[in-house]
Amino acid sequence: MRAGDTEVYDYIVVGAGSAGAVLAHRLSADPKNKVLLLEAGPAGHPWSRVPLGYAKLMHNAKADWRYKSEPLFGAERRQLHVPRGKLLGGSSSINGTAFVRGQPQDYDTWAQMGNKGWSYRDVLPHFKKMETYEGCGDDEFRGRHGPLRVTDPDWHDPLFASIISAAAEVGIDHNPDYNGAYQDGIAMSQATISRGRRMSTAHCYLEPIRRRKNLNVSTNALAECLLFNYARCTGVRYRIGSDVRDAQAHREVVVSGGSVNSPQLLELSGVGQAERLRELGIEVRRDLPGVGENLRDHFAPRTLWAIGAKGYSFNDRGRGVGLVRQMLRYIIGGKGMFAMVAVPLRAFVRSREGLEAADLLLGWLPMLYDAKPAPKLSAQSGLTCYAHPMRPESKGSIHVISADANDQPAIDFNFLSAPVDAELTVAAVRIAQSIMRAPALRPLEVSEIAPGETLSTDDEIIDWVKATAETTFHPVGTCKMGPDRMAVVDKRLRVHGIEGLRVADASIMPTLISGNTNAPSIMIGEKAADMMLEDNPA
Repeated sequence: MRAGDTEVYDYIVVGAGSAGAVLAHRLSADPKNKVLLLEAGPAGHPWSRVPLGYAKLMHNAKADWRYKSEPLFGAERRQLHVPRGKLLGGSSSINGTAFVRGQPQDYDTWAQMGNKGWSYRDVLPHFKKMETYEGCGDDEFRGRHGPLRVTDPDWHDPLFASIISAAAEVGIDHNPDYNGAYQDGIAMSQATISRGRRMSTAHCYLEPIRRRKNLNVSTNALAECLLFNYARCTGVRYRIGSDVRDAQAHREVVVSGGSVNSPQLLELSGVGQAERLRELGIEVRRDLPGVGENLRDHFAPRTLWAIGAKGYSFNDRGRGVGLVRQMLRYIIGGKGMFAMVAVPLRAFVRSREGLEAADLLLGWLPMLYDAKPAPKLSAQSGLTCYAHPMRPESKGSIHVISADANDQPAIDFNFLSAPVDAELTVAAVRIAQSIMRAPALRPLEVSEIAPGETLSTDDEIIDWVKATAETTFHPVGTCKMGPDRMAVVDKRLRVHGIEGLRVADASIMPTLISGNTNAPSIMIGEKAADMMLEDNPA
C-alpha cells in the first residue's frame, strides 16, 4: 500500500471512535476498498470492557484526552473536565454506556434546517440497522440483527422502584421503551452492555473485522494535518512516535475525531476562519467561518440527596464486604455494580403543559460520589440526581491556539448565555426536588443536601448551578451540517468548498439531540458510510 514514501488507500478514516469505527467496518466490507483507520490512542485498556470502568478511565491519560474547558462564570473561573476517549472505540470505550436515540423532533428539525435526508423517518433505518435490541420493544422502531447489542438493565431494585413510584405521584408515567414510539416518561436506562461487558464500537464493529486484509488499523497515530492538491483533499499526514508518515486517499478522507478533534484538525489543515488561522501562521486552504463554532453541550447541576435508611445506596453496597460481594457477582454472573450503566434511571419530562414533547432530562445515579480528581464513592450514603434542559440554545466554540497538533484547543462552552437555558435549568431542578420529596421516598429517609432548602429563589438556584454544575459529556455541533454560511458540511457531510473530504461524527449535529449522544454518533457513522459508498460506486 505504498507508492514511494506515501501510503495509498481508497479511503482514510481519521478517528476510530463511535462513528469512525463504524465507517471502517462498512467501507472495508467490500474487499476492493483499501481502508486506513487512524487512531491517536492505543488499541484498548483492560477497564474498557467493564461498564463501571468509566470511573477508572476518565482523567486517565492512557484512555482519555483529558481536556479542560476555558474558565467559566466570573470570579469563580472554574474549568470543567471534558473527557474524550483516546483509544479504539473513542468515547464509546469510556462513556457511561447509556443508549438514547433522542426524539423524532430532533431529526425532523435538522431536515427543516435544510438537511434533506436527515428527518426521523430517514435516520430510523440506520438506527435499526446498527442495533440488536434484546428488549421487547416494537419492531417498527427497534433493530434485531445489528452489530451493537443494546439491553434493558436487569434491575429489580427497591431504590429504583421507589423513585419510579415517586415520579408517578407527581404525574410522570413509566415508559418501558423511550427509544420506541415516544420518549416521555421515567424508565430504566437502556445500555450498550451485554452479559456484563461494555459494547463499544471497538468491540462490536472493529474486533470482528480486524483480520480483513484490506483494512489497516493504525493506533497511536496522531493526525497532524490534511493534505491537499488545490481544492481537493488528497490524504493525511500523521505521526507515530517520531515517525511522520503521509497517506494518500484515492477516493475520500473522512474526519471522525469528534466535536473537539474534528474542528481542531480542520483548522490545523487551514480550513476555518481565515483571519484566526493567519494569526497562528497556518496557511489558509478554505475560509469556513463555522469551523469550531456552534458548540453545544448539556450543562447539568447534580442535586444531591442523603439516604438515612441503610442498604439502599451503593455507598453502602460498594464498600468493604459489600464491594467484595459486588466483585464476585460480576466475576461469576456479569451482574451487580460493575455491570451497571452510569445512570441507571432517567426521566424525560416537560417543563410546562402544551409542549409537544419532553424538553428536560433527569437522571439518577444510586450513590454520592466525589468527582475530583477522579470519580470515587463518597463516605456518605445517598444518591445523585442530575437535571437539565435537553436542547440548550447557548453556543460556545472550540478553536486551536497554535499550529501544533499536540496543543489542546480552547474549549469555550459559554453555558447559560441564552436566558431560556437558565429558566429551563431551574425548572428541571424543581421537578427533581418534587420527585425526591414525594411520599413514596419517605421510608428511605431521604433528605436534601444540594441545592438545599435554603436556596429557594430562581437566582439562588442559578448561582448554585454556576458554582457546581458539570457537563454530561455531550459536546456537539462544531462542524455543523447545513446550507447556511456558518455550516461546515452539507447534507451528505461533504466539507463545503473542498472535494474528497467529509466529516462524520457528533460535530456535524446542527442542534443537540434530546439525550445522550453516543447512539446518534453511531447512526451518523452508518449513514455516512452508506452515502460514501453510494457516491463512490465500485
